[in-house]
Amino acid sequence: MSTLTDLLAEHTGLPGAAVDHLQMVAAEWQLLSDLAFADFVLWVPLGEHQSPDCEYLCVAQARPTTGPTSHPDDMVGSTVTPADHPQLRRALVEGRICREEDPRWHSGVPVRRETIPVRFGGETIAVLSRDTNLAVPRVPSPLEIAYLGSAADLCQMISDGTFPAIEPSADVHTSPRVGDGLIRIDSAGAVVFASPNALSAYHRMGHAADLVGAHLAPLTRSLVADPFDATEVAQRIRTALDGNPSMRIEAESRRGAAVLFRALPLRPLGKAAGALVLVRDVTEVKRRDRALLSKDATIREIHHRVKNNLQTVAALLRLQARRTNNAEARDVLQESVRRVTSIALVHETLSMSVDERANLDDVLDQVFPMLSDVATAESGIAVRKEGKLGVVSAELATPLVMVLTELVQNALEHAYPAGEKGEVVVRAERSAKYLDVVVSDEGRGLPPGFSLERTERLGLQIVRTLVESELRGSLSLRRRDVKGTEAVLRVPLRRSR
Repeated sequence: MSTLTDLLAEHTGLPGAAVDHLQMVAAEWQLLSDLAFADFVLWVPLGEHQSPDCEYLCVAQARPTTGPTSHPDDMVGSTVTPADHPQLRRALVEGRICREEDPRWHSGVPVRRETIPVRFGGETIAVLSRDTNLAVPRVPSPLEIAYLGSAADLCQMISDGTFPAIEPSADVHTSPRVGDGLIRIDSAGAVVFASPNALSAYHRMGHAADLVGAHLAPLTRSLVADPFDATEVAQRIRTALDGNPSMRIEAESRRGAAVLFRALPLRPLGKAAGALVLVRDVTEVKRRDRALLSKDATIREIHHRVKNNLQTVAALLRLQARRTNNAEARDVLQESVRRVTSIALVHETLSMSVDERANLDDVLDQVFPMLSDVATAESGIAVRKEGKLGVVSAELATPLVMVLTELVQNALEHAYPAGEKGEVVVRAERSAKYLDVVVSDEGRGLPPGFSLERTERLGLQIVRTLVESELRGSLSLRRRDVKGTEAVLRVPLRRSR
């Protein structure tokens, strides 16, 4: 089955930042679905949305765990016309939430639909359809009223472009869910609603009374054992009241109960409406988490030791290069030092990662200055990076860093005549499906008859092998229209099985 990223890459021309935002919406919308007791379906236009005949493609779907679904069948990959779902075009064109007054029948059940424009960067890039199953009558309760009110505020924030937050939360999938425990606080920080599970979590922490009316930040601070954790939890609740979301935090109470907290601001139409605090009692699962953390720590320690061993190898090669009188042999050893050091930097990044992923920008920001320093000392050539390469899996990180290092080094060595100043630019652009990188210079250009397949340069041979075998991408070297050379690299970010 195609994923959200695959469908967006195949059917839309959305830039990488917009795709990232839709992925963040999908990461958060189980919260929305549970609060709204409704299905959420994400639609994107297939073509120019201003056209009255533009169809819409379903790229993702979420079902509530708090109520019956409106769509027992999978909707992902299906299309609808404006006649089938006229509210989609209205929300996209008008940029506002649109509600149907009368329910429609779908798969034998009455469904009320509401469409929410997904705004990013001042533009509407997709539409969320909120579909509520009306077949089961619901008796309004304090819990349902609090849930629906919170859902309405978050939906309005999606339409405003303020939810999810611009900075993604790496721990959203492990954060507390609505069913784990939900507390709503007003703009002054006082509790106006606490679900039964949230109340139970606070009882286990040592608070015997009701939560409604209590000021949550100071109360929570008084229950947490560690003073630093207590201050941090209270601060994150206050930060949410100021309009800033926070990542989850785990704290242990004086009674030994371990609880996860996550605070989300509520600011529909830009007006402060308090915050949601999700809580989850994780006392019983913490023992299993410790076993997983121990495994992760072992993997990170392995990367750390590999990095240390590679640095030792680089030091030995550097020492040998200094003692070699043969200039050609010294150059070969120095190139080996550079390659080993690049791989060591990847392992150093992985040793600090908890999910076996590496930020290429962090690694290359350390590699390129080393290359640039050597080039500047010899000829005054600078290396400059444009755009973001982003985070990739461990299996892509090492070959990608090696390929880019070799391409930059090749440009530094061969693009400009000795003593001439210049610049090598590494320009990156990332979409849902590909990472495109262009390494360009304004030097002398490729020699006549140059062929990447027949070149005898070891660096380019290494590059070609890595691109074809490890990255499964494409690489071409060509003359620039004005002056110089550019290496064009395209790497698929998702491997075909």
